[in-house]
Amino acid sequence: MACLSFKWRLQYTINKNGRSKVDKLSFFGNGDAEKSSWQMKIGHIAAYAIQGRRPKMEDRFVINDNINNTGVGLFAVFDGHGGEFAANYAKEKLVQSLYDKVVEIKDLISGKKPIKKDDSIVKEEEKPKTPTSVERRKSFKKTNSITDECMRTGTKEITDPELLNKLSNIQRPITREVKPNTSILKKTETTDYFDKCGIVDYGKLITDEVLAADHSLLEAAKKNFDIAGTTALIAILEGSKLIVGNVGDSRGVMCDSRGNAIPLSFDHKPQQMRERKRIKEAGGFVTFNGVWRVAGILATSRALGDYPLKDKKFVIADPDILTFELNDHKPLFVILASDGLWDTFSNDEAVNFIKERLHEPDFGAKSLTLQSYYRGSLDNITVVIINFKDKAFSFSTSEKNA
Repeated sequence: MACLSFKWRLQYTINKNGRSKVDKLSFFGNGDAEKSSWQMKIGHIAAYAIQGRRPKMEDRFVINDNINNTGVGLFAVFDGHGGEFAANYAKEKLVQSLYDKVVEIKDLISGKKPIKKDDSIVKEEEKPKTPTSVERRKSFKKTNSITDECMRTGTKEITDPELLNKLSNIQRPITREVKPNTSILKKTETTDYFDKCGIVDYGKLITDEVLAADHSLLEAAKKNFDIAGTTALIAILEGSKLIVGNVGDSRGVMCDSRGNAIPLSFDHKPQQMRERKRIKEAGGFVTFNGVWRVAGILATSRALGDYPLKDKKFVIADPDILTFELNDHKPLFVILASDGLWDTFSNDEAVNFIKERLHEPDFGAKSLTLQSYYRGSLDNITVVIINFKDKAFSFSTSEKNA
């Protein structure tokens, strides 16, 4: 009986009425769409969002085309459920943490921040033994192979030999004779976000920050008895690289130079074989009552927050990461949107719709959002458009200011 009562509370909270804490920026001027709307435009990026037919606005979005003049852009959509707490937390805490890390990384590359070897990773008495001549030869051979691979990829991210050497020294693996003591490991160091070629691993950065934010969000939510959750769709753009991290069922799609719709993310739904298997192995179940749901409650199988389901590991926050080389696709634009849009538009339909409206002041973001509403979407709807047409962004591997 208690279980049924708690399940009812979850379902009630997801659908209860309440006043949104988001400042209202504008209102619809027609009778068909009576709810409030939010809009923003920065350079070649525009966002438009509506409360739609929901009693509250639980979507959040972020557009920043140049984080602290680092040449790195960050764009995100958070689709909250069960209240605004989780989506607000992600927008404020998670995004700020990502900003801080990007600045740290760029300061490291530019030399503003000195690179120091973190001796605290291994205790003094557990330092590696001096390698034998055989081990040195193996290490030298491995180093050469890594260098050759980096040269083949033609990376231009970090070229300074001294800096690369320091990074290599920091990241050198511990020898077999020594095992790291997990009790003394620190949080991820900034230098850990460089791969063996000196390229910034933004996928790892997104993953680490999302999981860290989820952990702190759960602690805060439990203290406040707040069962809210949120999806997270995060895109980082630097030069010709676009890195997309996804948790949940918000979705990104890119229109390439030929007009094709290229998925930037894939929804996490409980009916998917991989997700259903994971949920069942955790002791959970998936039900269908018009919509597939985790434990009969949540329509997405991954999210930040949702501590009642997260504690049982029915729902997880692990993001999927996809990386795109824009020189290969030469995109016209990118769409990032909450599932309120995707309930009424397929990827192809959304791409074809925006292709005809890039000339509009907001690159079609408002038109697409309203069209989704008119098609009958019952959810909050948020659309972010990144316009690449007419070389709005330069596809180069060097740093740039958007």
